[in-house]
Amino acid sequence: MMQKYLITIGVILVAMGLLWPWLGKLPLGCLPGDIMISRPNLTVYSPITTMVVVSLVISLIVWLLHK
Repeated sequence: MMQKYLITIGVILVAMGLLWPWLGKLPLGCLPGDIMISRPNLTVYSPITTMVVVSLVISLIVWLLHK
């Protein structure tokens, strides 16, 4: 069972690596709801909306794989 998960994760990582030039153009990381606070000596970035979107996509993929 563990082999299936490792192979799936490996295939996903290879696909993401091959699609990286196009994935980098997606607006993830600068969605409305992402918080960025910039000060002269400090920058705090909290991608709240991006984390929710990524979590939903991963949950959908896992759900489809278990079906």
